[in-house]
Amino acid sequence: MTIGEFASETAKWLEPELGSVFTGKQKDDITVRAAMYSLNAGGKRLRPLMMRLTALMAGCSEEKMADVLYYAATLEMIHTYSLIHDDLPAMDNDDLRRGKPTCHKVYGEGIATLAGDLLLNTACERLFKIAIAKPEYLYASYFMCRNAGLEGMVGGQSIDLDSEGKTIGLDLLYELQAKKTGALIESAVVTPYYLIKGMNEKQAEEDVTAGLLRKLAGHIGLAFQIRDDILDVESDPSILGKNTGKDIRDSKATFVTLLGEQGAAEKLSCEKKAAMDVLSELEKAGYDTDGYRALTDYLEKRDS
Repeated sequence: MTIGEFASETAKWLEPELGSVFTGKQKDDITVRAAMYSLNAGGKRLRPLMMRLTALMAGCSEEKMADVLYYAATLEMIHTYSLIHDDLPAMDNDDLRRGKPTCHKVYGEGIATLAGDLLLNTACERLFKIAIAKPEYLYASYFMCRNAGLEGMVGGQSIDLDSEGKTIGLDLLYELQAKKTGALIESAVVTPYYLIKGMNEKQAEEDVTAGLLRKLAGHIGLAFQIRDDILDVESDPSILGKNTGKDIRDSKATFVTLLGEQGAAEKLSCEKKAAMDVLSELEKAGYDTDGYRALTDYLEKRDS
């Protein structure tokens, strides 16, 4: 199966769960409609795809796979909330996302803000709910929440906004992107393993495979972001599904602005190689890494 076929299969696997998040009269609420507009806008569903890859690689049972699906939908809700808020005029001020008008262009800034809030809050409710029913999932729920907060995505966005129009070094850019983009990718790559093993924090820190998965996520996250920075310069909105040239417009530090296009391409190749090296270690430990190898190849060459 190609990575494209696996992505299509993942979308079919995910959509019913996303459709069940809000039910009955809730769907009549305008904020729910706005949230679902963005949640159902499509996209690559890369994070759920990574969750499936990890689960399959780790030999996930059918029963546990249902819980991986639950967490995958929850992570996609967190990711979608971040996109809604990212597109607002106070942040990136975008009017196109996944080839469609952004949420605030359709529903207004106030409702779009609430839609993002609703997705995040509902995601947290879901994580609490499953952890109450299955206490062995408590750390996995905490891990996902932490990676969405100040130590993860929000912290990266904070650095990003504070750095606009400023000259920053490569070290700070690494921290920015490791948090803003990398943290949710880490949640996608690692969380299914925590679920399968029912790990607490101490076990997660000491487990060799968990450590390798965290390293893999770091390299995949950087590769994804570097390619994103290159596409912002090279691609066309009709292909990318969102506006290009935003980084230059907003005077943002990126891997392209700091390293140049050639330097960014070389850094992307380095991150791909590092990811492949980690996958070789996982393969030696008995894991089937073909899916992640195909994904890593795709991330280096993707055009959208």
